[in-house]
Amino acid sequence: MELFLHDSQQGSKRTFEPIDAQRITMYVCGPTVYNYVHIGNGRPAVVFDTLYRLLQKLYPEVVYARNITDVDDKINQAAAENGEPIAVLSARFADAYEADLRGLNVLPPAIAPRATEHIPQIIAMIEKLIANGYAYEAEGHALFHVPADEQYGELSRRSLDDMLAGARVDVAPYKRDPKDYVLWKPSTDDLPGWDSPWGRGRPGWHIECSAMIESHLGERIDIHGGGSDLLFPHHENEAAQSRCALGHERTVNYWLHNGMLTLGSEKMSKSVGNVLVLHHMLEQYSGDLLRYALLAAHYRASLAWGEDLLTQAGKALDTFYQALRTVPALANASAANEADRPLDTLPEDFVQALLDDLNTPQAMAQLHALARSINVTSDDAEREALGRDLLACGWHLGILNTAVERYFQGTDDGDEATIQAQVDERLAAKAARDFNRADAIREQLLKDGIELEDTREGTRWRRL
Repeated sequence: MELFLHDSQQGSKRTFEPIDAQRITMYVCGPTVYNYVHIGNGRPAVVFDTLYRLLQKLYPEVVYARNITDVDDKINQAAAENGEPIAVLSARFADAYEADLRGLNVLPPAIAPRATEHIPQIIAMIEKLIANGYAYEAEGHALFHVPADEQYGELSRRSLDDMLAGARVDVAPYKRDPKDYVLWKPSTDDLPGWDSPWGRGRPGWHIECSAMIESHLGERIDIHGGGSDLLFPHHENEAAQSRCALGHERTVNYWLHNGMLTLGSEKMSKSVGNVLVLHHMLEQYSGDLLRYALLAAHYRASLAWGEDLLTQAGKALDTFYQALRTVPALANASAANEADRPLDTLPEDFVQALLDDLNTPQAMAQLHALARSINVTSDDAEREALGRDLLACGWHLGILNTAVERYFQGTDDGDEATIQAQVDERLAAKAARDFNRADAIREQLLKDGIELEDTREGTRWRRL
């Protein structure tokens, strides 16, 4: 099976050719943990989790690292405003991020490195850059000297003049060039700091990822992912640092970038203030529904977020589960039951959609085709086989995680026994030919938001 991925550096789709087919390496930039993340931050996590699932089926080992930035000026500011220790705040929101991703059914990566756990590696990489003539020390800072790297700008395909015009650069007297950026900065006593050859201080944002990649994945990796907003300057700086410190012309074989979420005409951003907090959204919507919505557009395209998108996602899930409900053998099944299925046993059109640069809209179209086939076949064995295909495809997209009957009964356990008791009472009334009582129970349940369906296999109920 041939996998195609769109490489941002080349600007086109390429056949995926791993460095080592026995060990695929992938790194994705995680958040800076100073607050709850917004739904837009959930998109790269879901997109690259979907790719991770696919890669695991194609190769014997996939080493996937998704970092957390837990030392940053935004964290320091938020902790000061909250009046709490910096480490406490960052740990709290790092834990919240991981919990939110579990809510989206994102698989844990093989490695989840945190910047503060890699200070010696960061210092060592900065020392290499200085020794190689690409960085320098000035007034307690270590800075990368952008003009020293002749390849700088190749990833984002920007000229140095364009970068300076469009970037928010700190023009400081200790810089040799305005485009130079900080690798290490001094810390006052009230800020996090570590001893270094340049004095007590803390790392800059960009160098952290370069050091963590080398530490866990090696000097060259197969895939580096993240949001398109990170292409410049973060990923451009990462590419430069790694290249210049390690001596490789290219340290990442495939750069992948997902598009942004938009609200109206604007990109969702904390700086703009138009964010929808993922933690709160998971209290209102199921993880399946949010995940379906996040995958509804191709990962490289922007995604317009709104009620229409969520409504469509809910209707799609209803369609899949209604089809699955016609298969009695799958009443207690979910996608997890089919997680071990090899790719070559899944519908070919679905697999080809994923292999074609993770074309999730086309893959979802195949799920709808499976649901239609389930609904039209009169062969019970074929219906069950199609249902298992639907669940297996759902696993690859990270959806259909709720057992079929459980989906229709909702997730509130508090009154489930009471509802079932009423259903049983109605069945007993019908058996005793007390149809007035049976109808009264049905009507009361309907008023309470519970719909009954009498089938050959018995009476089912669902929350409206």
